[in-house]
Amino acid sequence: MASVQGQPSAAGLASAFRSGWANRVAPIAALAVALVLPFIGNDYWAVILSRAAVYWVLVAGLNLIVGFAGQLAIGYVALLTLGAYVTSVLAAGNVMPAMPLVVCFAAAAIAGGAFGVIVGLPALRLRTFYFAISTLGFATIVTQIALAWRSVTGGGIGLSGPQFPEPFDTAWGFYAVCLIAAAFATWISYNIAHSRFGRALVAIRDADVAAEANGISKTALLIPVFLLGGALAGISGGLFATLQTYITPDAFTFDLSILFFIAILIGGRGSILGPLLGTILLTILPEIAAPLASWSTFLYAALLLAIVLAMPGGISELLDFENRRPLTSGRAIVPNPALLSGIFARRPAAEALSLKNVVLSFGGVRALDGLDLDIKPGHVHGLIGPNGSGKTTALNVISGYYAPQQGEVRLGGHPLAAGHPAQRARVGIARTFQTPHVVGEETVLENVMIGGTVSGRANFLATLFSFPGRRRDERELTAKAMRALEAVGLEALAPVRASRLQHSELRFIEIARALMLSPSVLLLDEPAAGLSPDEIKRLGALIGEISRHGTAVLLVEHHSDLIFAICERVTVLNQGRVLAHGTPAEIRSHKDVVSAYLGV
Repeated sequence: MASVQGQPSAAGLASAFRSGWANRVAPIAALAVALVLPFIGNDYWAVILSRAAVYWVLVAGLNLIVGFAGQLAIGYVALLTLGAYVTSVLAAGNVMPAMPLVVCFAAAAIAGGAFGVIVGLPALRLRTFYFAISTLGFATIVTQIALAWRSVTGGGIGLSGPQFPEPFDTAWGFYAVCLIAAAFATWISYNIAHSRFGRALVAIRDADVAAEANGISKTALLIPVFLLGGALAGISGGLFATLQTYITPDAFTFDLSILFFIAILIGGRGSILGPLLGTILLTILPEIAAPLASWSTFLYAALLLAIVLAMPGGISELLDFENRRPLTSGRAIVPNPALLSGIFARRPAAEALSLKNVVLSFGGVRALDGLDLDIKPGHVHGLIGPNGSGKTTALNVISGYYAPQQGEVRLGGHPLAAGHPAQRARVGIARTFQTPHVVGEETVLENVMIGGTVSGRANFLATLFSFPGRRRDERELTAKAMRALEAVGLEALAPVRASRLQHSELRFIEIARALMLSPSVLLLDEPAAGLSPDEIKRLGALIGEISRHGTAVLLVEHHSDLIFAICERVTVLNQGRVLAHGTPAEIRSHKDVVSAYLGV
């Protein structure tokens, strides 16, 4: 059923949220089980379960970095070590009078957060294994300092961990403390994961170019996440020191780092529930297989290999029953352009986009040679030419990915600085890509909501503690994303993982995501590629209606029939230069265009 007066349909919203109930209910069920365990277990299991809770406090933060943002932070045992020593040293009074436990744990969180940012900074420049090696190097440094600073840390002899007062000095009393810390870590990590920040992290992981085009700054996003992950690791270290009762550098082994990392991988990327269950599993497994303790590293590697081969999506994919249901075959994409009025209702007046004498060379090749373009609000401007003529390069210059050697790009008379693609979304420039850039592991609805990241008003801290602003953001973004999906004809697929969709549907997902910006300028890079003739006609009607709402549309396309049907002006490029410019009728009859491109 279509929406009424720009509001998303109730059926669409219901289907979008149906698959999210497992993620909401399962942690509550796990907490209920954890509360019952003291009545049926012994002190031995209290220690094991406390250990699982302590590990999860660290993994909950690390999961946002590894599982959501895709950064290979393997050496997080360093921050566990740091938190353990800061808490123990302050509680013991080795450098100043003994401090209360609350102060000790606060100091551990601050130290963990600060060094979490320091350890994480290389991730802004280093990729994959290089960043992993840098985190392992930091872990080695922390261990060596703990060994050498004997007057404070006790060196190889070690020192006692902090002691909790009554009634938390018993096995089950300390378990209650660890359970509260684990529940808190779950809650705040859930708040981030299921917010615009969590979706932005996943976009950075799987579609970083599209993330920038939608206004997501990797630096601005990762720094608070590193701060949070480090703070949780510091608190986990303090709890670990109490659990161990006595700590030495030998307690912080490489095996612990592997355990934390594997817990996330077997749990599944982009999930809270999966890594939680993975952490519990990997904590209990050594107790069950105690005779094989010397083979622990081998067992971890074998388990990881089995998961990758048999269940690459991890535990979370195994529990994703919704996305194992077969999709309807023969699906048709039927946009409803009349719904666009609700999307553009509050947008400021659109401004013209212009390129003046833009020159860009790659080595000795001039990709753009004095390009001039003027795209007016409310018009569809076609950009055509042979392969390699500079069409996509022009879009990348407008989008800020490339900096021209000469000339400039202006929006409404104001120059747009090159090298800052994330700033384009903030001035109302949206785009799609020649190859669809979507996050396959996220739902269709979540992919579209990524486009609204810059419009959220709740900051990271408000989101962390689920203040009303965070909930308001989610309601507004969800409603607008459903309107965009209904406008492009994909509302029925809102709860489906994007990886299950066909190519043509991915094309329309990108357009829906771009509509989240209510764009003043829309850049479309071959949106009709791979579409059927009927879908191309519907796409043309949709693009035409978008322009009629005042948006300046720049359309790069090889389907000349679509270009000539919906464009008011057409520019033809050849070897980076403007070959011709005019109305579709003028371009059709231009001799040089016919010879170089149209071939008729």
